[in-house]
Amino acid sequence: MSQAQTEEEAAVSAVLDALHQAAAGADAQAYFGLYATEFIFLGTDATERWDRAAFTAYATSRFSQGQGWTYATRERHISIGPGAQVAWFDERLHNARLGDTRGPGTLVKEDGNWKISKYLSLIHI
Repeated sequence: MSQAQTEEEAAVSAVLDALHQAAAGADAQAYFGLYATEFIFLGTDATERWDRAAFTAYATSRFSQGQGWTYATRERHISIGPGAQVAWFDERLHNARLGDTRGPGTLVKEDGNWKISKYLSLIHI
């Protein structure tokens, strides 16, 4: 693995760490600052496909009440696409109520920064 590949993986990992930290702290500004313009969130229900505006409305209402969600990273795998413009990840996380869960997704580069473009709701494993 090249140094550039390793650096891109570290940058993607830092974005994901910041996402979980912002969610735990109910910090809407930090949380949504990590999402791409064309962000999609896929929920656990087959009908849940939230665009950025819909997911922002949902999460902001929770965050404004001081309600976030806490997941601790147990394992993470990151792949960087050719040209380092897209990245894929899957991670195993732990939540006190749900136990171990898994969340996959993608990131894209926007203005030179990694942004989350798709996140699948955490699936209980």
